[in-house]
Amino acid sequence: MVVVGAGLSGLSCALHLLGAGREVVVVEREDHPGGRAGRLDMDGFRVDTGPTVLTMPDLLDEAFAAVGESVRDRLELRPLTPAYRASFADGSTVDVHTERERMAAEVARVAGPREARGYLRLREWLTRLYEVEMRSFIDARLDSPLDLLGPDLVRLAAMGGFGRWSRAVGRHLKDERLRRVFSFQALYAGVAPDRALAAYGVIAYMDTVAGVHFPQGGMRAVAEAMAGAAAKAGAVLRFGESARRVERRGNRVTAVITEGGERLPCDHVVVTADLPAAHRLLDHRSRRPVPHRYSPSAVVLHLGTDRTWERLSHHTISFGAAWRRTFAEITDGGRTMSDPSLLVTQPTVTDPSLAPDGHHLLYVLAPAPNLACADIDWDRAGPRYRDHLVSVLEARGLTGLDASVRAERLVTPADWARQGLARGTPFSLAHTFAQTGPFRPRGTVPGVDNAFLAGCGTSPGVGLPTVLISGKIAAARVVAATRTGARR
Repeated sequence: MVVVGAGLSGLSCALHLLGAGREVVVVEREDHPGGRAGRLDMDGFRVDTGPTVLTMPDLLDEAFAAVGESVRDRLELRPLTPAYRASFADGSTVDVHTERERMAAEVARVAGPREARGYLRLREWLTRLYEVEMRSFIDARLDSPLDLLGPDLVRLAAMGGFGRWSRAVGRHLKDERLRRVFSFQALYAGVAPDRALAAYGVIAYMDTVAGVHFPQGGMRAVAEAMAGAAAKAGAVLRFGESARRVERRGNRVTAVITEGGERLPCDHVVVTADLPAAHRLLDHRSRRPVPHRYSPSAVVLHLGTDRTWERLSHHTISFGAAWRRTFAEITDGGRTMSDPSLLVTQPTVTDPSLAPDGHHLLYVLAPAPNLACADIDWDRAGPRYRDHLVSVLEARGLTGLDASVRAERLVTPADWARQGLARGTPFSLAHTFAQTGPFRPRGTVPGVDNAFLAGCGTSPGVGLPTVLISGKIAAARVVAATRTGARR
């Protein structure tokens, strides 16, 4: 059994397969595990280049449990309090707490008791939404629209899950600032809040109810822990080796051929590369009549500084005054946000070891158009946009930011494309209705009986929790196919 890619979906798949008694070889082109959860060592600053928000650690625990271990054996996870700090153009702030009563008190402080009662109703709705979706639509194999049919589909419809996310939040909260706090997560799904299905409010549940955590050592520690558990359980991890092609005989894969020309025989293969790259490796052409729609991209600025600012929490969302217009700019207009809303992560608040003594690390993420909908020469425009982002943050209270920088790295959509990510976005396919559930690319490959897919381009979708699930589902498909001699 060969898994192509040691990202989080590939490692999740490997752990579940090992737990089922399978022999596993993992082939990874980089010299370390993690995939999109990448790493950069920059003059003593230990930078996470991929996801910075860790939710639903129970899914990690499930992967470790497959080989008889637990998260506690491998990782020190710290719950973040607050999970986020939201700052607004009017100077107000909201600390987003996952504890029910504490967050209700914060909402009352910011917007009054009526909004606090609305928050409690919203929290209850988000919790019910999660319970319905997780068991039937997220942690589930959806190979056909018929797989949606059942009592939970009726429950989801009755809850308004097929309406719009922003309207669902608006039924409970009237304060515009609070509406943003509980709907900005739509961008994780690649869709503006007023276009996203309310069903994707489950992402807000993961952030604002289930809680946000951070691993000691940074997000890179998650992949290292998973790889360590896989190796201990018997997996062969081959780093620094790319898969060049998949050898097939008829409708079955027989081996994976590496760039070095080595042939790795296998009875099954799971490919976790970006979707177009996976199809090229498998020599498969999508027969989808309508082209896939990709999510917006992001510009990420990594800054090592010699100071910090009290206004920053571990995760701070700096909202601009504009809202709906800025989404239209990046999704329809092919322009950067004129009044950007930014995610600023300062992991050294929680783990000072990620930077030299007395220094701090900032990760600034600005949503941006992907390369398919924007004609921007990022190699020329990138440095100017970097200066713009720094000036915006300085105007919003990070006085002296530019002068404090001791090390930095700018990542643009052009850089994501150079890493092999389609349309220059790390967020893969957008979660439109036509690319959700059974309508999203599935984990099977038509015409190939023993090849499967995992990762954010497949169902259930983008995000750390969902890619862990995609790896688990791919492993279940392999096990089912092995037991029956047929493909599932």
